[in-house]
Amino acid sequence: MDSLEVNNFEGALPLLSLNHVSLLCRSVWDSMRFYEQVLGFAPIKRPSSFKFNGAWLYNYGIGIHLIENPSIDDFDTIVEPRPINPKDNHISFQCTDVGLVLRRLEDMGMKYVTALVEDEGNKVEQVFFHDPDGYMVELCNCENIPIIPLSSCSFKPRLSSFIKSAASKCGFMENAMMESLSMEMLNISF
Repeated sequence: MDSLEVNNFEGALPLLSLNHVSLLCRSVWDSMRFYEQVLGFAPIKRPSSFKFNGAWLYNYGIGIHLIENPSIDDFDTIVEPRPINPKDNHISFQCTDVGLVLRRLEDMGMKYVTALVEDEGNKVEQVFFHDPDGYMVELCNCENIPIIPLSSCSFKPRLSSFIKSAASKCGFMENAMMESLSMEMLNISF
């Protein structure tokens, strides 16, 4: 992803990268152990001015900020763990060895779900599991699918699905976005 920078939009903010993800947790201790032992994050110093229990962890250029809220269930009507669903909100980390991840999760007795994404001969293996508070984590080898800007996708209007045409490098959603952009450009030009 580093090879593609999309910062040429007018009015774009001067963002650099993802700094951290903050998560509410029932127990800072349990969550710290999970992020240390399962994902390899290390605790780092957090500002002493905070007047609430929490912890900061860091690795891989990303921070995880844990904020303890023992009554977290008051905010969520579902108290029992949700099924592991790859289409649910999640944090995703790139990894180099999905097989090692699977062996480690099995050794730890953790429940997980796997998925395989294929695109033009490229395959991405995904592993999904929950942290102690039910937040979903994904580990994948997502670098296997190249990042292709929508501007380089060949545009096929939806009508062409009824007509034989050349194969597109992009999928349905990308074509729908390009069609919408084309229609907006037509509206502007008239």
